[in-house]
Amino acid sequence: MNRPLKLTCVVVLFAGLFFCSVNILAVPNYKGLHITQTTSTQQQALAFISSIGELNASPFWPHIKPADFLQNIKENIVQPILIYPGNGTNFCGYGALTYLFLQDDPLGYTKLLLQLYQDGKAHFGRADFSPSAAIKKEAGRLRYKGVLDIHPAEQLWFLCLADHYKGYLNLFNRNYDPGDEDRFWASCNYAKFNRMVRSLLKYKVQARGTDLIRPHTGDLYKYISGRMAAGKVVLFINNRVVHKKSHVALKLKVPTHFIVAEKITLADDLITLVYWDYGGRTQLQMSPAFFKRIIFGITFCTKKEADAN
Repeated sequence: MNRPLKLTCVVVLFAGLFFCSVNILAVPNYKGLHITQTTSTQQQALAFISSIGELNASPFWPHIKPADFLQNIKENIVQPILIYPGNGTNFCGYGALTYLFLQDDPLGYTKLLLQLYQDGKAHFGRADFSPSAAIKKEAGRLRYKGVLDIHPAEQLWFLCLADHYKGYLNLFNRNYDPGDEDRFWASCNYAKFNRMVRSLLKYKVQARGTDLIRPHTGDLYKYISGRMAAGKVVLFINNRVVHKKSHVALKLKVPTHFIVAEKITLADDLITLVYWDYGGRTQLQMSPAFFKRIIFGITFCTKKEADAN
């Protein structure tokens, strides 16, 4: 790594001490909470696509074919687990957000992406997307990213998210240039991820942890398993023990990866965690001490309507 890049990395990491989010409020007991229905269903989303018929080519996204775009959206609606952020990219936070989005509101996801494609901009939740010209030119042309290469809807969506939402990691690279999906331009720090969820999804979000300091929760297994029983849980982890990224030149013990926890058990002093990331589910077994060492952020999501139950 050259000297200017090292200096940039150090400045960015220390800036995190001032900008990363910490939630130190007491969290209530969610035992027995009933989760309300999802915002929309797969059937509603597929019916909406069927009502469109043939989609015209968009003048805003010259490298995305309408038929491929629609087919990609349909596949995501039916099998959200296959959402894939791409090899070597910094899109994992956007992938985790999309996985939650597709499970809760596939119709909203569908309408949002179609509006972006047809109008070149869109409003959804508390966000107004107005993608830059560089993003519109690049979507559909990403290569050497695995299955993401043939998923134009994900390319458009992930690029739009990275273009719209900014955190302290993006301070020194705010405008897209080809290849920036692998660089700080696309990075997603913990506070930024939680802000995206609050902005786009109909969830009440409680976040514990930071980009640099692990959360203080007492018994970590008990804390996480209790919240998984009542809602969705996203974990912000040190990914060097899960996915070793060859493109990450700075080898520090800091979190860089978001996973969606789906099942957790404790037996014989071993924690077994089943989680979603990178287009599928993975099972990981570890000691409680190791588990504590890799967890930096715990995002707990419940439907806002559930508060009244």
